[in-house]
Amino acid sequence: MFASILSAIFLRMRIVEFFRIVVASGRLLALTILTITAVLSMAFVMNYSGATGTLGLAFAATGAAFPFFSPFLGWLGVFLTGSDTSSNALFGSLQAITAERLGFSPVLIAAANSSGGVLGKMISLQSIAVAAAATGITVSQQSQLMRFTLKHSIILATLVGLEVLVLAYWIHLI
Repeated sequence: MFASILSAIFLRMRIVEFFRIVVASGRLLALTILTITAVLSMAFVMNYSGATGTLGLAFAATGAAFPFFSPFLGWLGVFLTGSDTSSNALFGSLQAITAERLGFSPVLIAAANSSGGVLGKMISLQSIAVAAAATGITVSQQSQLMRFTLKHSIILATLVGLEVLVLAYWIHLI
């Protein structure tokens, strides 16, 4: 908002015109803002209710296969929160602690969380909502976009999981 106000000042835009543009942008982004708010609310409820911790513990219970599933936990975190930073804050310490307890490199597992998160960004509801608002695509096109990117996201997360699994045991041998 600060940047838009400064831009309006430097461009010598009339106040009425500035407010007209702000209101038009607000109308255009109303559903996007509602989607982002709902997903963030769900993430907070999941975090405070212990649901995310339970998900993390379920992934940690995979034991020897934990390095494979570690990127999927980051992937899930970004899908829920819409942010790799938020996913790292949500699951990062859990991943590092679990890695230490299972005898894996905490740095590798934390990096896997972040790498998986990047792959979850393409299916994040917030990302799709913002893309839809920016491009004006229809609801049916949004669902097609989600189906298309979901396939790629899962395939890429699986490849990262396999790479982390190999690295976890290779580093463990060194």
